[in-house]
Amino acid sequence: MLGQQVLVLNQNMKRESGRKVQTGNINAAKTIADVIRTCLGPRAMMKMLLDPTGGIVMTNDGNAILREIQVQHPAAKSMIEISRTQDEEVGDGTTSVIILAGEMLAVAEQFLEQQMHPTIIISAYRRALEDMLDALKEISTPVNTADRSMMLKIVHSAINTKALSRWSELACSIALDAVLTVELEDNGRKEIDIKKYAKVEKVPGGIIEDSCVLKGVMVNKDVTHPRMKRMIREPRIVLLDCSLEYKKGESQTDIEISKEEDFARILQMEEEYIQQICEDIIRLKPDVVFTEKGISDLAQHYLVKANITAIRRIRKTDNNRIARACGARIVSRTDELREEDVGTGAGLFEVKKIGDEYFTFVTECKDPKACTILLRGASKEILAEVDRNLQDAMQVCRNVLLEPFLLPGGGAVEMAVSKRLMELSHVLTGVEQWPYRAMAQALEVIPRTLIQNCGASTIRVLTSLRAKHTQENSVSWGVDGETGCLCDMASVGIWEPLAVKAQTYKTAVETAILLLRIDDIVSGHKKKDKEEAMGGRGAE
Repeated sequence: MLGQQVLVLNQNMKRESGRKVQTGNINAAKTIADVIRTCLGPRAMMKMLLDPTGGIVMTNDGNAILREIQVQHPAAKSMIEISRTQDEEVGDGTTSVIILAGEMLAVAEQFLEQQMHPTIIISAYRRALEDMLDALKEISTPVNTADRSMMLKIVHSAINTKALSRWSELACSIALDAVLTVELEDNGRKEIDIKKYAKVEKVPGGIIEDSCVLKGVMVNKDVTHPRMKRMIREPRIVLLDCSLEYKKGESQTDIEISKEEDFARILQMEEEYIQQICEDIIRLKPDVVFTEKGISDLAQHYLVKANITAIRRIRKTDNNRIARACGARIVSRTDELREEDVGTGAGLFEVKKIGDEYFTFVTECKDPKACTILLRGASKEILAEVDRNLQDAMQVCRNVLLEPFLLPGGGAVEMAVSKRLMELSHVLTGVEQWPYRAMAQALEVIPRTLIQNCGASTIRVLTSLRAKHTQENSVSWGVDGETGCLCDMASVGIWEPLAVKAQTYKTAVETAILLLRIDDIVSGHKKKDKEEAMGGRGAE
């Protein structure tokens, strides 16, 4: 018995532990950060990705790139997750969060080599994070959200790093208008739901300058009957989510008819039912009827006779949007239609042909609480990229409206916070102060990457920026992403919302902590077992 090897883990399991895992994780994080490093700042490069189905994605949005990359390493997977979190939470800063997390792990590597325990590094990082968030709040300046030019500047600095920067004036105003349209204040609580109520409709063709925010809603549908009116001023709109057809039985129904007249009677009942429905609608004298379900030929006939335009089978989300835009209520049964359910807020209903498809527009609304952004562009890829950039811009608007505080952009915040951490680290005693200081150095990766991406001399510019930040009142000095020179961000007008920055720091530090905590990776190859088992059974 003595000296016999005891096997606890399955033979097919692969186990790595200790130092090896930590360096592996750090390297994985660094690799992911390196992939995205060139996508930061106004001089960002684009990445072109081929997805498995053969489609092309061209983008410099951190989240979109990482979504397409397939990785094996578990640590790299969690890095990709954080960029998605960042995108869902605040919508911007997906690139910087990855670069920061990668750098924070990279600076921790030397401490691990010096046999420092990960928990010490983690507690130092936690402490640094709290101080960072306090420093951010100190640096931030409140902003008046009603000041349009200031809001445009904020959105401009978000769009400036994207492919849309050439049309930034247009894009900024589109994003701002859309967000201000869907803003709702409900007993003291602000609600800005971009996803539901600001729909981006991409129509290939035309040029990007043709894009606009409609004061209303657009649906990709045509009228159901050729004789219906295609343009109505000041329409009365009725929204239904019931079908204007004869109700058929859910399951298969059999009817036995003994007399010939009964068959005629059944047909007549069907017709009467549809006539009844249509009369319920016609009673309100609407001009346009939208329904989520179908409209039978007979119902169309009655509606055409009453001079009502009908549009069928629109999506539920579109229906909700039309309801918010023109003030109508969606009704489930026609016999319950009342006068207050009719929407009269729209100024114009028309059906236009764009390209080779018909689109229905409900526009010129009085006080729309929903809108459609119409994007035009040369090809699908361009439109997809413009759409992603606009989403970022709208999220930035939303963040500022919900939390009206600003920070200077262009790496100025990072330098200021880094300097602040350096000052605070002198108070600390014991081993903790080193990882704490390393955190301050890690923050400098943002300005450094900005300088690298413009092709300026990194060391020279960074040193002069550090020197600049030691002077009084120079918090807002950062790197001009276009030229790589130093400039005052406040005078250039490059601002970022506090919500985005705070979220970036939180996510990056949390991820670094999470990956430092790991000291063992056990990966089992289950697929092989199954195949062997299947094969073995067949062989018997």
